[in-house]
Amino acid sequence: MSDDGLPITRMSGYRIMWMLTMFDLPVVKKSERKEATRFRQDLLKLGFEMAQFSVYMRCCVTRERCEALIHHVRQAIPSGGKVAILVFTDKQYANMLHFFAREESTPTDQGQLALF
Repeated sequence: MSDDGLPITRMSGYRIMWMLTMFDLPVVKKSERKEATRFRQDLLKLGFEMAQFSVYMRCCVTRERCEALIHHVRQAIPSGGKVAILVFTDKQYANMLHFFAREESTPTDQGQLALF
């Protein structure tokens, strides 16, 4: 409890979660390309950022928020293709290695959540 009697809420690197959504969707037919584009747009509307062309990431304050987002992503999945969702902590995210042209690089500001 804080001095004013309210519970203390701390942001923890073990409580903050990241969702990594990876997909491989068919894009041979025009209708398939349209569905794949709609799925990408749906991910952006849900607050995801593109990490790579078929890999999108989103930070969530809690595991419960991740579960709610998983429900929304599941509803947006096109009829064909594969979608995988990986959920991990902010502490685990901090250990991610980034490479560009075989050289280790520093991630851009899409990186780890910074709270002030």
